[in-house]
Amino acid sequence: MILSTNTLFFRIKEFDDLLNSEEIDLKTLRKLCFNGVPDEQGRRALCWKLLLNYLPPTHCTWSETLSRKRELYRQFIEEMIVMPGVADDDDSCRTDVTLTDHPLNLNPDSKWQTFFKDNEVLLQIDKDVRRLCPDISFFQQATDFPCQQVVHSKGVKRLHRRVQHTVLKSANVERKGLGITKIALSIKKAPEDYAPMAEGMEAHWEVVERILFLYAKLNPGQGYVQGMNEIIGPIYYAFASNPDAEWREFAEADCFFCFTNLMGEIRDFFIKSLDEAECGISGMMARLGEQLRKSDLQVWLRLQQLELRPQYYSFRWLTLLLSQEFPLPDVLRIWDSLFADERRFDFLIYICCSMIILLREELLTGDFPSNVKLLQNFPSMDIQVVLSKAAELGGLKAS
Repeated sequence: MILSTNTLFFRIKEFDDLLNSEEIDLKTLRKLCFNGVPDEQGRRALCWKLLLNYLPPTHCTWSETLSRKRELYRQFIEEMIVMPGVADDDDSCRTDVTLTDHPLNLNPDSKWQTFFKDNEVLLQIDKDVRRLCPDISFFQQATDFPCQQVVHSKGVKRLHRRVQHTVLKSANVERKGLGITKIALSIKKAPEDYAPMAEGMEAHWEVVERILFLYAKLNPGQGYVQGMNEIIGPIYYAFASNPDAEWREFAEADCFFCFTNLMGEIRDFFIKSLDEAECGISGMMARLGEQLRKSDLQVWLRLQQLELRPQYYSFRWLTLLLSQEFPLPDVLRIWDSLFADERRFDFLIYICCSMIILLREELLTGDFPSNVKLLQNFPSMDIQVVLSKAAELGGLKAS
């Protein structure tokens, strides 16, 4: 929906008045954000920091909170990225195999053992972040604020250095295809557009790689799971494209904590042992099926008749918060509403249900193969139509 100039001006003023107040009313903020956050002047990034409980509602405490969190993140980089056997002098980055702790040391406390174990996780992260949002060039571009620890260490903490990419052989999880995912084995040549930057510079995908690596290190019970790159991508993009350089400088640290908070809410989606639990992904798919039955019995019966279960199309929708079904600008708009939802993922169910209902004519006449293909390749559609239908299903007000 295109807002008139006067309406847009009024909405922006509402946001600015609220965000500049000494004590931000989160209930009012959620109401405003549910209908979309204006892109201008980094308002979305600021609103997401509040909605994801990174910034407190009391304005005067922001400076202390940000300083403390950003310093903590700097310590994480220094302490968690282990580089055993590397000389710290300015002239070289060489391995000294005469050290007591050497690469063949089998002691589980060995830094080398930690290094090799970390690299197993890093390999998957590196593959995933190199193909993040390929439709836009943002993640291939250089950040204006490369990590200072990287610069000071002459590049030795740049994680991509630890993964050889002369030829990358990987199982690519394609966005479209039959079944939950379609996996195609392919040979990918050495990175071209996603090639690392020169020393002293970093591409945005390298920054995302470091955030995900540190998250995996700090959450060993969960670690890194493929798909987390699709969750962090829109958050980092919103923060790192902020026109305010003072906020953009700390996009990495701020993104890490917001991503961590969000994962605290959706981590059950990524834990296989909880798949069948009510809080797991199977429980979410069951909720979607029940909502569809209530909202459009005819479509639900047709899918039941075809034995076309939610597992065949909605696994990715729900797990990745629809980040793979729509262009990035639409994903940002969807997430405004998701993050503003006090119960958070109730509205995700309504959005997914609205997507199905908006295809009802095709679904009622299609057979199993055509319907699966349609749902797995959700057609281009005005996102406001989808959200308005979702709000209607949930008995909510959207504008």
